[in-house]
Amino acid sequence: MKVNILLSTYNGEQFLAEQIQSIQEQSFQDWKLLIRDDGSTDKTQEIIAAFVAQDSRIQWVNENESINLGVVKSFHRLVQEEQADVYFFSDQDDVWLPNKLEQSLAEANKYPSELPLMVYMDLTVVNQDLQVLSDSMIRSQSGHANTELVQELTENTVTGGVTMINHALAQLWDQTEDILMHDWYLALLAASFGKLVYIDQPGELYRQHENNVLGARTWSKRIQKWLRPRLLFRMYWDLIEHSQKQASFLLNMPLSAEKRELVSAFVTIMDQPMLKRWQLLRYYGLKKNKAFHTLVFTTLIISKFAYRRK
Repeated sequence: MKVNILLSTYNGEQFLAEQIQSIQEQSFQDWKLLIRDDGSTDKTQEIIAAFVAQDSRIQWVNENESINLGVVKSFHRLVQEEQADVYFFSDQDDVWLPNKLEQSLAEANKYPSELPLMVYMDLTVVNQDLQVLSDSMIRSQSGHANTELVQELTENTVTGGVTMINHALAQLWDQTEDILMHDWYLALLAASFGKLVYIDQPGELYRQHENNVLGARTWSKRIQKWLRPRLLFRMYWDLIEHSQKQASFLLNMPLSAEKRELVSAFVTIMDQPMLKRWQLLRYYGLKKNKAFHTLVFTTLIISKFAYRRK
């Protein structure tokens, strides 16, 4: 089995070496690491060059080209760089646990290669010094991991750094504009056309620091939002609208009749009268994973409070 690990970097000099070392220390060793730097201006490129020089399994795919594409397009470029049986996504500032590759590959081997597949794991949340903040990001943030399309339409529980996709799923990924994040969109594709599988074990130490592009929801982040309610409601609506836009791309693909009906209901729900919106939420089970977030989501959808049609 050909295993490609995909790493997109951007000004990651502080933690990059530690992340690559954790990949080198995996129990499964037959892999290739493809690195694409997204226009770093710090010492990231020097660190990449040093690892490339000492490990033949590591390849810097754009050494002579430094263009900033953004995280989604950068990872999409890496998927297209070289065909493999499976692809693992890696962030630049985490630490993989030693059996991460081995556990995900063992799970992947249970399914036929022609079935679009995503396998993902839990994360142990740590601070920048690797002190544990939460043993389980899934349980602390979402309550449970999503494996069904109806769940992933409204809330993502997949984090890129602990995901693996097979080539059948990679071939379906042809959209980079107007998607919230590659991990969420790929999870939607897997749940729509194949299998979305969760392993209830942490795959990495998920490092929280001041330069995170995305990160775990912490109490300090929540309080900052609650202190600015107008901004908070705008953020809620932005997430709903962007998740609807992201889901709409599925309607251009050969969905089953049942899943097409579900996706269409979610995408167009705000065009319906109030009673119909309430009926659609109940009929399809459109909600969030935790009770409080479901209450907010449902209330906003039904009432259209602070809703601004674009």
